[in-house]
Amino acid sequence: MTSFMLTDTTAGKISAQLTHLRHQMGAPAIGMVLTLVVVCDERDQYDSLRSATEAAREHPSRILVVIKRETDEPNRLDAELRVGESTPGEVVVLRLYGELTAHADSVVSPLLLPDTPVVAWWPGEAPDVVSKDPIGMLAQRRITDAKSGDGVKELVTRARGYAGGDTDLAWARITPWRSLLAAAFDQQVGRVRKGVVEALAGHPSAPLLAAWLTERLGAPVKVVESAGPGLTSVRLTLGDGELSVVRSDSRQATLSRPGRPDRHVALARRQTPELLAEELRRLDSDEIYEAAVKKLARSHKG
Repeated sequence: MTSFMLTDTTAGKISAQLTHLRHQMGAPAIGMVLTLVVVCDERDQYDSLRSATEAAREHPSRILVVIKRETDEPNRLDAELRVGESTPGEVVVLRLYGELTAHADSVVSPLLLPDTPVVAWWPGEAPDVVSKDPIGMLAQRRITDAKSGDGVKELVTRARGYAGGDTDLAWARITPWRSLLAAAFDQQVGRVRKGVVEALAGHPSAPLLAAWLTERLGAPVKVVESAGPGLTSVRLTLGDGELSVVRSDSRQATLSRPGRPDRHVALARRQTPELLAEELRRLDSDEIYEAAVKKLARSHKG
């Protein structure tokens, strides 16, 4: 891998240096399928960049990491460029100072790969309406992450400012649960009367999963606190018993249905690189997520 530092630079100089590094290594900018713009704080940049780089092994990308530093300093742009075999595609870490922090889009825009999709990801705090953020306006797909604490409030905010192309990693976290539950209904199991999603307190994926189930099944599904970790079970009351998925550890769950033997199924908790890679597989709007997150917002009190 080749790494190169530029201090007090410009987007034009960064682009020229990237071209030089590619030619120097014999690695032309072909095969990269998108530009991933990561907007994060300095304290989050290491983990965020590692997740983006791992996701890029499936989706070779130009990764632009935007870090807004001190606003009271003179305007300055510093950049670290990485090109090489250990990095699928290219990485540019951008540190913005002064008034430049309010104009990150003017720095990012000249560095976008031509004729390829743009995805923006906020691993931490994100604007209330990401589609109206200057970086968000450059992207076809906008990814946020409501993790914990005020995660449910964050999802309600996302729903109220939703635009096509928005998504959240809280949604990707429940993909295996949704797939397993959908498969459980491949065979006739009867009408669902009500349901419960059990999870650690404050886990934002729990009410999102409950909203999705309520929307799809036409039956009330509520959230109940459990000891965790994360999501621990889904229990659906049927006319002749209960359909349940109970996860006893971070890897495996038990699927139970009336009149059938219990079945052990893989249901591992996934890390951020896997979640991000999943969201990068689709660049169109996710109407199912939209319906679920808006259902959550309608049922949220406060």
